Amino acid sequence: MTIDEKYVALKEYILSLESVAVAFSGGVDSTLLLKTAKDVLGDNVIAVTAKSCSFPERERREAEEFCRDNDIRQIVCESEELEIEGFRKNPVNRCYLCKRELFEKIKAIVAQNGMKNVAEGSNMDDLGDYRPGLQAVEELDVKSPLRHAQLYKEEIRELSERLGLKTFAKQSFACLASRFPYGEEISEDKLRMVDRAEQLLLDMGFHQLRVRIHKTAARIELEEADFPKIMEKPNREKIVTELKKYGFTYVSLDLQGYRTGSMNETLKEGQVWKGLR
Repeated sequence: MTIDEKYVALKEYILSLESVAVAFSGGVDSTLLLKTAKDVLGDNVIAVTAKSCSFPERERREAEEFCRDNDIRQIVCESEELEIEGFRKNPVNRCYLCKRELFEKIKAIVAQNGMKNVAEGSNMDDLGDYRPGLQAVEELDVKSPLRHAQLYKEEIRELSERLGLKTFAKQSFACLASRFPYGEEISEDKLRMVDRAEQLLLDMGFHQLRVRIHKTAARIELEEADFPKIMEKPNREKIVTELKKYGFTYVSLDLQGYRTGSMNETLKEGQVWKGLR
């Protein structure tokens, strides 16, 4: 299918849902999904945004701004992952534990508000990596309209640009808990360290990045095009100085550069769950 045919399929599928609560993070994917749902369903759509220590304040503010600007009713859902049994220990199914709890809360919100469905923004590229959260999506019958329309990330960015969405060029983002190696305990203090470190790099003009945390060591992932910039002495010294203030002992640059799911590289065959609908 062409991108135009996929967009028609997306709108037709959303229309068939009649009413929907969109799990809305303010990222590239969920923004296109929410915008399209609003265009198709009007007031029969609400946005539900999770509030937790693994979700940066800047992301929540952007999500709230988008809903205000587009006259979309938004409900902020308190979803503190660290209170989920087993989550702090960071098992390999951590994302499943989180998504299961979050979507159960959203389904309750759906029932309270007379909506018929819950939708989330995973796309076709998400099928190529370890995504245990998709298991919760399947189990709870959460709809995945972007995957239903067979849309890939670059197509979502193109459609977003056509629709005038600022997120078309926004960096990809994932929950801050994904910065921890499996088995290393997740704490609020360490989540805050990662958040502050990534915000510093964003404020310095770096775009697509991750700060992975290994005990108290920071491993920075950047696009290779940004390697020369980060190695400039003033930038390097500022980053090291500030990250040590945040609580990091060591600061390193990953020579493989930015890549999604780098913490999954330690997983063995058989531990991986990939979903498809």
